[in-house]
Amino acid sequence: MNDPIDILLVEPNPGDTRLFTESFDEANLTNSIATVSDGDAALDFVHQRGDYEDATDPDLVLLEPQLPGKSGIEVLSELKNEPALRDLPVVILTSSDMGEEIVKSHGIDADHYSQKPVEPEDFIEFVQEIEEFWLTIVQGESTDR
Repeated sequence: MNDPIDILLVEPNPGDTRLFTESFDEANLTNSIATVSDGDAALDFVHQRGDYEDATDPDLVLLEPQLPGKSGIEVLSELKNEPALRDLPVVILTSSDMGEEIVKSHGIDADHYSQKPVEPEDFIEFVQEIEEFWLTIVQGESTDR
């Protein structure tokens, strides 16, 4: 039940990326986390093409909606509209409650919305929220089948 999961973090801010990855390490989670900084790279990663042809299929995507190149909303739309990727859980990282409403206003819905931490000490709590989401929602659904 607590098998490690492969997480893809799509985050353009190098400082936030560092805080995310360090927080996963500090929380002693055995998950692996791959990072990309734009929407095009995110799609290449999940499709295992280009520089990512040897990438592991992610079990979970953490997606910042405001990305250079293809936006997070475009990435989410492609993931949810492609049958092979539709079931890949996506957590949208919002900066505020308004961010969730903006994403939903485009007619596509993520599996979960999580407010991105502002302070470095809040990242551990965020990581625990992601782990809880995975254990209760995603793995809970797979054991119900």
